[in-house]
Amino acid sequence: MFDTGSTAFMIVCAMLVLLMTPGLAFFYGGLSRRKNVVNTMVMVFGVIGIVAITWTICGWSFAYGGDGSIPFFGGFDQLGFLSGTSDMLAEAEAVPEDAVYPSIIDFVFQMAFCMITTAIITGSLAGRMKFGAVCAFVAIWTIVVYPPLAHMVWGGDGSLIGDTIGALDFAGGDVVHISSGLTGLILCLLLGKRKGFGMMSYRPHNVPFVALGAALLWFGWFGFNAGSQFAADGVAGLALINTVVASGAALVSWMVVERVKVGKPTLVGAATGLVAGLVVITPAAGFVEPWAAIIMGLIVSPICYFAISFCKAKIGYDDALDAFGCHCVGGIVGGICTGIFCVPELSWTDFGGLIYTGDVSLLGSQILGILITIVFVGVLDVVIGLIVKACFKGSLRVSEEEEAQGLDVAAHGESAYPAYIGLD
Repeated sequence: MFDTGSTAFMIVCAMLVLLMTPGLAFFYGGLSRRKNVVNTMVMVFGVIGIVAITWTICGWSFAYGGDGSIPFFGGFDQLGFLSGTSDMLAEAEAVPEDAVYPSIIDFVFQMAFCMITTAIITGSLAGRMKFGAVCAFVAIWTIVVYPPLAHMVWGGDGSLIGDTIGALDFAGGDVVHISSGLTGLILCLLLGKRKGFGMMSYRPHNVPFVALGAALLWFGWFGFNAGSQFAADGVAGLALINTVVASGAALVSWMVVERVKVGKPTLVGAATGLVAGLVVITPAAGFVEPWAAIIMGLIVSPICYFAISFCKAKIGYDDALDAFGCHCVGGIVGGICTGIFCVPELSWTDFGGLIYTGDVSLLGSQILGILITIVFVGVLDVVIGLIVKACFKGSLRVSEEEEAQGLDVAAHGESAYPAYIGLD
């Protein structure tokens, strides 16, 4: 018999992670300009539909199929989820000795991960990318980039990053946050800056939307991190506790930074700090003690704040809703901190964190894993971006007239606030 408690736990966790993507739509929608809120949200919803198809047809197979003989790719044996479905349903008749819950639940749990990862990318593109080009890029990215990266990190024996290199990623520092944030940066560089960038202030148009989206993300993240233990046990409980305390510490830290820098803490800042704390603890959730999670939360907010408020302006890239500054930067910080604070007894490898062992082996593996992720994702992003650009008459970007009008009306023929059509 399967463990019914863990089975129910994993189903609930999958549902919580599925909730995160529409939650992100509210978060991004609130941060966007009034004339682009519908477009910002529909990009996120579009991801839900596209990933539901690509993950079923080939994503699952490319990530978790095969026999483990290829370090950077799953296999073709479960294309269309056909043989995979038969194998998984057969477990009901003959339960594997070491099985805790039916592996068919993993399919939807990992699909939800792919959805939220891909949706994060769209925050960098707000207000200027053709919707068709977004959909085309997402469709290719969820076949060519995300599944192989998931296999490299979580593919088990023989996987490049998780096994050969020995880097730890409990719930997606490399796979989710670094990959999505970096992709957002590369696309915004390919797109170019929004009209008026650097000369005018872009303010969130709906602060309550931001708070609602952050709350939904926070709630869903408990399934995201705790569910990555794949069992209802003590480590899942530890991951849950660490998720709460790291996000809380980061929220406080962000408000302190705002108080020092601008004189007033803001609700948008508190929500952003909350998300930054969730990001930083993701790769370490089941590996560190709560005191370390608090430290990670306290340090990530100043680093992400610096990346968003200083580096973006200094370098001049237009990451509209700061997917790179929050997710990629926060994911890198979390991955490095895992190499420092990982409890040896909780490690998936033979190595523990630097402060426990005095050994830099795990820290070195973490850094190498991050670098491989950056190179792999970055190169493929550029290639896919240029291919999509060529398919859309040499431009990923809407016309100047459409950008000025706002993509809600220009691209979708509707407005979140009909009385304000034509106004920003």
